[in-house]
Amino acid sequence: MRVGRLWNTGWLLLSLASLFWAGNAVVGRGASELIPPIGLAFWRWVLATIALLPLAWPHVKRDWPVLVKAWPLVALLAFLGLAGFNAIFYTALHSTTAINSVLLQSATPPLILLFSFFLFRERVGLNQIAGLVVAIAGVIEIVTEGRPLSVLQLRLNIGDALVLVCVAFYALYSALLRKKPAVHPLSFLFGTFVASVVMLLPPYVLEHLSGEVVEPTPPVLLALGYVALFPSILAYLFFNRGVELMGANRAGQFVHLMPGFGALLSVMFLGEALRPFHGVGMALILGGIVLSSMGPKKVVEP
Repeated sequence: MRVGRLWNTGWLLLSLASLFWAGNAVVGRGASELIPPIGLAFWRWVLATIALLPLAWPHVKRDWPVLVKAWPLVALLAFLGLAGFNAIFYTALHSTTAINSVLLQSATPPLILLFSFFLFRERVGLNQIAGLVVAIAGVIEIVTEGRPLSVLQLRLNIGDALVLVCVAFYALYSALLRKKPAVHPLSFLFGTFVASVVMLLPPYVLEHLSGEVVEPTPPVLLALGYVALFPSILAYLFFNRGVELMGANRAGQFVHLMPGFGALLSVMFLGEALRPFHGVGMALILGGIVLSSMGPKKVVEP
């Protein structure tokens, strides 16, 4: 497929982004004993920034005044979707499985609907509200390992709870993308990468001084190479373009490809096992998506 055609095929761009992000969860979990979480996030964006620079620089030079003027929004988007998200996500992978992490991220699309409604008064159908409720039930099924009533006793795995924080961050990032500055996609991506490196530098230094050092062994370098290229440059470029082509709400639905990709990769490369509550939770989450895309189009007005 020609590059120009790929760049204008939203469903394919978003599908590839989901595949690369599923791989990020698997690599992050697999490398959790080799690379400290802040170090992994920091070097991910350092390497991604260096790799992107030759392609982005001609556009950045032209768009720099716009990026500087919009720096508060660029910084916020960088924190929500890149720096904060990944630092917390890699920390979560020390105490949850890759399968859980990708399944829980399926809660992102319903939350995008919620944020779009409250922030931009985007009309929400009653069927979408029903879908949100069902999807949340699926999330509860997964985080409680099939014991939903344990929510009343707050028996949540800390890793799962951190993943849900990441889900909220990314849903807000996706909803806010409509407000991003009108610059070339590579300029915007470069701006968020640089902002992420700046944000992560202080906690990285503290982590390093505490004795958690990133050792440049072959497995570590291989993991850093993957997370810097595929779930960073390519996935974010593809996802941002997909939002432009299809809108945040429709683009968010493609996050639901991550569980399938992630479960397959986790079983293949990490030897993790799928358990019954994973299937029940995933069925509920997907059911919520189906509900949100069908039924009568009654609308809740702001």
